[in-house]
Amino acid sequence: QVQLVESGGGLVQAGGSLRLSCAASGRTSSIYTIGWFRQAPGKEREFVAAMRWSGRNTDYANSVKGRFTISRDNAKITVYLQMNSLKPEDTAVYYCAADSTVLSVISTMSSDYDYWGQGTQVTVSS
Repeated sequence: QVQLVESGGGLVQAGGSLRLSCAASGRTSSIYTIGWFRQAPGKEREFVAAMRWSGRNTDYANSVKGRFTISRDNAKITVYLQMNSLKPEDTAVYYCAADSTVLSVISTMSSDYDYWGQGTQVTVSS
């Protein structure tokens, strides 16, 4: 089993920045892909960004490309999501997710991810 704990959410004005953290524990050696999803009220959960646990590949949703960056601190076994130039439409609960399946491409489907954190709220005011 893998445990994921997110932190770093909060309230920020449009144009501001936040950095989310996802601390992984347990059988982290089984993780193949780790990433972030978000869910706004009344909407489906959507893919934001993900990376291979090895750090070799990353993928981003078109809506966040150029503004968000996913990275990993190997020593802390923590994954970060640096969010810049935030917009009100970025407001959502952000979830960290991990997948242990070896796939040829990074999946953007939430159903492919085995492990989930509890989520952290990000609110961007206009």
